[in-house]
Amino acid sequence: MKFSRTSVILAAVAPSVSAFTSQSVNNRATSLAMSESSTPFFSSSIADALDREVSYQPGKADSDFARKYGHLAGAQVRTVGEAFTQFTDMLGTPVNALYKGICTDLVGSLHLIVVNARFSKDPVFSLGLVAVLDLMLKNYPEQDTAKKIKTAMITSVGLDEAEIDAEAATLEAWAQGKTKEDISSALKGEGDSPLAAIASAAKGDEYWMYSRFFGIGLIRIMDIVGVEQDMSVAYDCMEEWVGKCMEKPFYTACSDSDLYFKQKGKL
Repeated sequence: MKFSRTSVILAAVAPSVSAFTSQSVNNRATSLAMSESSTPFFSSSIADALDREVSYQPGKADSDFARKYGHLAGAQVRTVGEAFTQFTDMLGTPVNALYKGICTDLVGSLHLIVVNARFSKDPVFSLGLVAVLDLMLKNYPEQDTAKKIKTAMITSVGLDEAEIDAEAATLEAWAQGKTKEDISSALKGEGDSPLAAIASAAKGDEYWMYSRFFGIGLIRIMDIVGVEQDMSVAYDCMEEWVGKCMEKPFYTACSDSDLYFKQKGKL
């Protein structure tokens, strides 16, 4: 008995077709109706359904971070451009061409640090900022303009120059005559020194924010207590002070230490 080739193909395909086809139109309609009643995404407004399901409100998340910083939701934050405009207006004179790039970078990076909700100024930060500005401007052709650059840079990001200088001088004076081991103890939070207070506050704050100027402040302390000002030596010391003593991530601090010595060599 012979069958046409078309008949054989249709016979083979028919079972698979029926397997993917609903048994009746009524069953399909009933299934769709059930889906519409149980799934919000089939409601008349998908946006309304998403709002009901997500119910998101800025700063209102159920987390420790939101409870600490949620009150800042919607706050107006100055832009880097606004900070640089203020810097330029306060300075009132063009920056030497050789220093223009580094001044622009410093205003931008400093501004972004200060406007971060997690940022908290302390004497180590102040010491690092003063050290950076002193290093950058020590060979500036016009020293009167160099002083104006420092004032304009600090003020343009919302900091007080006199306060920064005073904090830096106080910590620097305290560090005089100390040893590396004394600093390690203080960074563990031991004693009642200003550095111990800073370390204790940082260790007690899970959202404590490290900044590049904090790291450079530690490098300045290394210099004061007699730690060799060598890139590899400073790297190991930074790992000990930030990682082991303060119990904070130290890779960024060590990287900033390397960058500082590279830039110092160029200047």
